[in-house]
Amino acid sequence: MNTAPLKTPPAEPPLSVLMYHQFGHFARPKAHRAQFCDSARFGSQLAYLRRMGFDVMSLESARQALFEGAALPRRGVVLTVDDGYQNFADHAWPALQAQGMPATVFIVTSLVGRKSEWLQGFAEQPPLMDAPTLRRLRREGVHFGSHSLTHPRLSRLAPEQMRAEIFDSKAALEDLLGEAVTDFCYPYGDYDERARDYVREAGYRTGLTCIRGKANGARSPFDIPRKAISWGDNLLGFAWKLHFKHD
Repeated sequence: MNTAPLKTPPAEPPLSVLMYHQFGHFARPKAHRAQFCDSARFGSQLAYLRRMGFDVMSLESARQALFEGAALPRRGVVLTVDDGYQNFADHAWPALQAQGMPATVFIVTSLVGRKSEWLQGFAEQPPLMDAPTLRRLRREGVHFGSHSLTHPRLSRLAPEQMRAEIFDSKAALEDLLGEAVTDFCYPYGDYDERARDYVREAGYRTGLTCIRGKANGARSPFDIPRKAISWGDNLLGFAWKLHFKHD
């Protein structure tokens, strides 16, 4: 168990952790717009980060800057992707490779290579990356974290179920990748103090939320806010979230 004391993150300069889900070419969504990002717009967003001098940081580098006293860049951003859809490998990763930018992808470990079964009310359940794809992308530089075993709302679970979702998903992903898994993302952003404590006890170093705002507002490494990038965000909207939407 990690028992190191928690430090208050520095207030400035602001650090944005961006949250994505699916990538591709989508008809205008009627709902759940934050589930989708047009792949052409994603390429434009990466080019904007490069043009504006953003330091696209790894999640670990951001954690060290926020909680261990490492220097924060003047313009810092972290790219995170939830759920592990195959369309990340098809559309987003080639764009990231072209720009030489890192990203962390959170995997629902019991559904690797299957469909996104938690998506109820959607016209389809998009496929998730399989184990060979995850291993290949890891070799190529993608960082992976856990997004639980089955993508439940953690706060609604009994303690033993919650513990399994957090601990067992870590073990399964470590077995698949052959390395330590240090980052967790709360499904739906749904968590409580019990879940946060289990994430810390399991040996993760971060817990990512769906709380909107700059990462500097985190109460701890296990309550890190993010900014959702969605289907409707043109480049102006993207820039506004980066430069001004900090709360």
